Amino acid sequence: MERCLEKTERLMRIIPAIDIIDGKCVRLTKGDYGTKKIYSESPLEIAKAFEASGIQYLHLVDLDGAKAKHIVNYRVLEQVASKTTLKIDFGGGLKTNEDLHIAFNSGARQITGGSIAVKDPETFESWISKYGSAKIVLGADSDNGKVSISGWMEQSKEEVIPFIKSYQKKSIQYVICTDISKDGMLEGPSVELYKQIIEECSNSSQGQSIKLIASGGISHIDELAILKEMGCEGVIIGKAIYEDRISLKQLEKFV
Repeated sequence: MERCLEKTERLMRIIPAIDIIDGKCVRLTKGDYGTKKIYSESPLEIAKAFEASGIQYLHLVDLDGAKAKHIVNYRVLEQVASKTTLKIDFGGGLKTNEDLHIAFNSGARQITGGSIAVKDPETFESWISKYGSAKIVLGADSDNGKVSISGWMEQSKEEVIPFIKSYQKKSIQYVICTDISKDGMLEGPSVELYKQIIEECSNSSQGQSIKLIASGGISHIDELAILKEMGCEGVIIGKAIYEDRISLKQLEKFV
């Protein structure tokens, strides 16, 4: 009896981003709060438009929370989670067990921890143990190769790749990496950085290969094929959608 040896094509997840300030859908440039541009008063309407075009995933960021260092916009999360079928990864200011409890109770499927993974590794590791590596995502945002924290208002001493590797040993699977210099610039993603991360954190004896989610700088539909070919598990797209550089129609063939 012959077995079908044909490999199924690996899909790269398309993950639009909604960033929240004051309950509204906004975008920043390079994480600078002074560059805030409001795209919609209703994040739910934006989320519904994503859902209608076949999108299944959403990266929801509480920018108020990132600044305040605790969860703020959980009502928006609750609304989007209860009124769409989108699988939501939620981040921004999650620092305590209570924050995490609120996020999951409000409908998040995954949460992303960045600052806490640097400043309070003990708590972050306890989350990985309690909820599992399918639900806890490591945020490793790069500012000239160093991990940026506190809503990108602070640069840590941690270097991005050793930082990812250290959590790989602690069984982290999903990693979101934004190159801050690219974020909101619409000049293309940080291809070299992602190549390096995938090469250095794949099939190593230190644990399973990471699932890298690229973020920042996406400006053209053709860039998605490059990231997919490279081995990115997902790609987060923000401003390119809001500025009509990439249409939801174009994304349909990827979902």
